[in-house]
Amino acid sequence: MGEPRLYLFTPPAIAPAAFAPRLAVALEGGPVAAVALRLAAGDAIAEEAARHLVPLCHARGVPVLLCDDLAGVRAAGADGLHLGDESRLAEARRRLGAQAMIGAACGGSRDRAIAAGEAGADYVAFGPFFPAPGGEGVDPEILGWWQALMELPCVAAGGITPETAPGLITAGADFIAVARAVWEAAQGPAAALAAFDRATPRPPR
Repeated sequence: MGEPRLYLFTPPAIAPAAFAPRLAVALEGGPVAAVALRLAAGDAIAEEAARHLVPLCHARGVPVLLCDDLAGVRAAGADGLHLGDESRLAEARRRLGAQAMIGAACGGSRDRAIAAGEAGADYVAFGPFFPAPGGEGVDPEILGWWQALMELPCVAAGGITPETAPGLITAGADFIAVARAVWEAAQGPAAALAAFDRATPRPPR
C-alpha cells in the first residue's frame, strides 16, 4: 500500500482545545499525508496546539504544519510550515532548518512555483482549481507541466470534492488539499474523508 494523498487543512482560526475532538473524529475516516493547522490569533495558541492537536496527529503518524505562523512552529512542536505565498520561504528555511517540512501556495503561477522550489520548498501548491462562483480557476494543465519539469511534489488545492479529486490526480497532482468538503460535509468529517480516500487511491511505494 502506498502513501496517502490527502493533505487535510483545518477550518480557519481554530481554537486547539475546542477543535481537538473534531480533528480526532475526522482522522478516523482514513489516513492523511499531513495536517495543516490554521490557528486563531494569540500568543499562547501555538503552545495550546502543542498540547491538544500535535500529539493527536503524531500518535497517528501524521506530520503537522502551521499555516503562515513561522514564529509558532517550534512552540507548537510542529513539523513545518505552509505559507500562503513563496515570499518568505527562504527566510522560513533559514530559520527552521533543513529538517522542517515547508511548502508554499503559488496560485496558478509557474514563475512563483519555480521560485519556491529554488528557495527550498518541499512542495508547491497550485489552486484554486474550483473557486467560489465568480472566481477564476487554475487550469489543471499546470500540474502536468510541473511533473514534466520538476521532481518536487505538487499539491492541488481549492474547492476540491471527492468527485473532482481523481481528475486532478490524473492531471498530475501528487497530493490533494481538502478542507471545506470535509468540515462542512453533511455526513460528517470522518465519512467525507473516507470518501476522499476512496476517490484518491494511494500511489505505489
